[in-house]
Amino acid sequence: MIGISKLYCGAVEASDPLRYGRESKRLPSHLLQFSKDKKPVVVWNMTKRCNLKCVHCYAQAKDEDFHGNELTTEEGKRLIDDLAAFGSPVMLFSGGEPVLREDLPELIDYAVTKGMRAVISTNGTLITEEKARVFAKYSLSYIGVSLDGIGDVNDSFRGVKGAYEKAVIGIRNAKQAGIKVGLRFTINKRNYEEIPKVFDLIEKEGIERVCFYHLVYAGRGSKLIDEDLSHTEARRTVDYILDRTRIVFDKDNPLEVLTVDNHADGPYVYMRLLKEDPRRAAEVYELLAMNEGNASGVGIGCVDEEGNVHADQFWRHYSFGNVRERPFSEIWMDTTNDLMARLKEKKRFVKGRCAPCKWLSICGGNFRVRAEAKTGDVWAEDPQCYLTDEEIRPQDE
Repeated sequence: MIGISKLYCGAVEASDPLRYGRESKRLPSHLLQFSKDKKPVVVWNMTKRCNLKCVHCYAQAKDEDFHGNELTTEEGKRLIDDLAAFGSPVMLFSGGEPVLREDLPELIDYAVTKGMRAVISTNGTLITEEKARVFAKYSLSYIGVSLDGIGDVNDSFRGVKGAYEKAVIGIRNAKQAGIKVGLRFTINKRNYEEIPKVFDLIEKEGIERVCFYHLVYAGRGSKLIDEDLSHTEARRTVDYILDRTRIVFDKDNPLEVLTVDNHADGPYVYMRLLKEDPRRAAEVYELLAMNEGNASGVGIGCVDEEGNVHADQFWRHYSFGNVRERPFSEIWMDTTNDLMARLKEKKRFVKGRCAPCKWLSICGGNFRVRAEAKTGDVWAEDPQCYLTDEEIRPQDE
């Protein structure tokens, strides 16, 4: 997760996380990525059911009753108990579509009473005025709404006509209830030219945050490998996001802009600042070093609807254990599992261009799931690193 407004526009200084000792439990939400202890933000995919049919859904959710073995309300509370005691700062309720679970407000309330920040990731279409008021009552911190374009472009991704309009209504309902709202946009060839319109929507609706996700080849998204951006398109897209964020920032709009799941964006921002503002570039390098790049298996984790623990929400093909059998905290720290042990020191094991890259310490080897999907080797170089060989070459070579 690369904070464009934080880094490129100077919304955060290196001294900001230091004031809190860089401890996850003490840091405000916008500084969590700079924590020292890297206590995991946990995504709980609490249901596989969804009212939409998104073509890139990593969970392969559908609008049907799976007759599955979802964690119950009480099991969810035990999970929250363990995460709160472990020091996880955020409980992220996701799916499928988490709003379809009737116990969501109860679980939000429970997480908050345990001292965690509660947030949800949703398609937004089911957030009525009443639901928004209930979420606000139980101190929900944030709602992330997935939109992948405007109007029909979004609906083509969601597989349901009218999904865009319903999502916009859901956003307005959440904002009216006083809940912070952000957008989640997955970049690919079908929609990257929609990004200017998405910024227009953000400014029009007063949306406070946007996360631009680079495509990860997982779940149904694995069928979209050939629709990922070329390296040239990726660079051009990141440049546009930087430029547009600067324009918004210069209007005194506190919009938080982030890119997610391609840690080449960090060095790219730094190199651009070296040309534009060397003093700020030095500050940004210090922040990127705190961030440490890819956090799978360290600073972010996932529990699926049946209680299986994954390195992040895109690793559903590999489970480290189940929270019905052992607490998440125990599973997470069990380095007798070779993959878990290596993920916690992934910089030692990456191959190809990643191994000698001069940005390895601030990128962390980028995204392992994407490398595995493309090559079959979880430690191979990430095919979507768009930095050139010259840009990544150590200076002493």
